[in-house]
Amino acid sequence: MTDTLDRPLATDTPRPDRGLAVARTASVTSIVFFGAIFGFFYAWVCSTMWGLDAADPRVAIEAMQEMNGSVRNAVFAPAFFATPFVGLVTAVAWRRAGDRRAARWFAAASAVYFVGGLLLTMAINVPMNEDLAETVIPTDRATAEAVWNDYSGDWQIWNIARTVCSGVALVLVGIGTLRSRRPVETD
Repeated sequence: MTDTLDRPLATDTPRPDRGLAVARTASVTSIVFFGAIFGFFYAWVCSTMWGLDAADPRVAIEAMQEMNGSVRNAVFAPAFFATPFVGLVTAVAWRRAGDRRAARWFAAASAVYFVGGLLLTMAINVPMNEDLAETVIPTDRATAEAVWNDYSGDWQIWNIARTVCSGVALVLVGIGTLRSRRPVETD
């Protein structure tokens, strides 16, 4: 007969570390946020601006004015403004879980996006958008084309810069997630 005192109690079975679970959940949240903002900027690079450049410039100006006006909404704001903070929360979660290496990847991702995505947008793209919003759409095509060409080329250069920075930040989040601490198996 086996002594019941030799068997481990159900409460003695290893449970996942709560800090590790929080850090992993935060990592997934970071992937979603950084991926969303990268995808938003990327869509402007590979379709939206090309489509507007191919359209009648009067239509392009009006469409861009409408899109810039509509982007200020509760769906877009969290991805744009909260992404660096979500990354920092994830960095803190990994630090508390004991993985400084993962924490550094997420902190770096937050810094890259904050400077190259959020601040760049606020300093360059937003003022350009505000100037375009005040533009009265010219009735003749040649004048409208000059206005659009003056806006679109520079805007796209800066959009590519923020897209690259957001993509780099997403890669850093991916590396942080993949290189994060794995629980040690015990027998």
